[in-house]
Amino acid sequence: MSSEATDGLDIYLVGGAVRDRLLCLPVDESDYVVVGATPAEMHRRGFTQVGKDFPVFLHPETKDEYALARTERKCAPGYHGFTVHASPDVTLEQDLARRDLTINALAEDWDGRIIDPFGGVADLKARVLRHVSPAFVEDPVRILRVARFAARFAELGFRVADETMHLMRDMVTAGEVDALVPERVWQEMAKALSESHPSRFFLVLRECGALARLLPELDRLWGVPQPAAAHPEIDTGVHVMLVVDAAARLADAAEVRFAALCHDLGKGTTPPQHWPRHHGHEQRSVALVVQLCARLRVPKRFCELARLTARYHGLVHRSTELKPKTLLDMFEAVDLFRRPRRLEQMLLACEADFRGRTGFEHRAYPQGELVRRCARAARQVNQRAIAAQAAAPERIAEGIRKARIAAIAAACRRPGGAASVR
Repeated sequence: MSSEATDGLDIYLVGGAVRDRLLCLPVDESDYVVVGATPAEMHRRGFTQVGKDFPVFLHPETKDEYALARTERKCAPGYHGFTVHASPDVTLEQDLARRDLTINALAEDWDGRIIDPFGGVADLKARVLRHVSPAFVEDPVRILRVARFAARFAELGFRVADETMHLMRDMVTAGEVDALVPERVWQEMAKALSESHPSRFFLVLRECGALARLLPELDRLWGVPQPAAAHPEIDTGVHVMLVVDAAARLADAAEVRFAALCHDLGKGTTPPQHWPRHHGHEQRSVALVVQLCARLRVPKRFCELARLTARYHGLVHRSTELKPKTLLDMFEAVDLFRRPRRLEQMLLACEADFRGRTGFEHRAYPQGELVRRCARAARQVNQRAIAAQAAAPERIAEGIRKARIAAIAAACRRPGGAASVR
């Protein structure tokens, strides 16, 4: 929309806003490219500069981003190794040429005319994620972005073009992925976990070889068998992909999806002579979760939930077999009485594990309801009344614990059973 700040400027709506409008998807934010202008002119019109590496400005009223048309040239390894050239002589097509995918190299002028120099509209119709130019190989972050777009548009049937996958494999072989800093890997991974089919992110990374470099704990799960009776899909890697997508259907929180992703990492370290059994994989999974989170600098709330899910998902699955004391020990370990939401998130990840098996997608998961019922009973114990009746202060904690165990036992006796799964 024209305004006093933009009158007379050669401006184009670009990138994701154009792409999503053509796909009939909601547009979350609008980015613009300004051709033929200088930073001085943008300042004079009241724009606020926010970019240090290249000129990006915020509109004085709408706060939308307006970037001066620019080109980029590779000058060093990694994704920081670029020199940026922004000047009035940079054309719109030159600016679009530096983008990663053809579907993102689209622009729209004020009259609604689509500018499409690289065939992005055709690729949108064909549901293809295709690189714009050979310069794609210069930025390893693009591997993560392609995988993330594959997850975002999985429901629409998008696939990675064969030639783009070939370039991505070449980049991995050349060691470009090794230059990615942990924070950027986690940033793209967290975004992918928020999509409706997060498994596509990890499957694309595995196909190009990047998963083994970035998440070896996850990559090694493929080819590791599980008992067919409990896991008709058999392969642990296949199972975990089913689980993370089940978690996406059950919960919006990325923490739950991350916990679901990491719950079985320990199965990748089971000695082959013990296959398809994985005795003790929970504890091994905990150690690998801690290792992965430290390497990628994963936020604490993600790491804690993943660690607890890895440790206790087997107990939750066997909740009908557990003693009330064991359930209370688990409640205390997950900090139920201060953070009840954490238990609920863990139970959702456990349910995703149950449903993430071939043929189990729509089965009931009564174990979760049993644990919830017992947790509610334990939380309803009147601690003040127990403290008031205690013979001595040092007996209060013991009295509360006994009352909670009794409450859990009563909740367990209520009608409703659950089938066990390991």
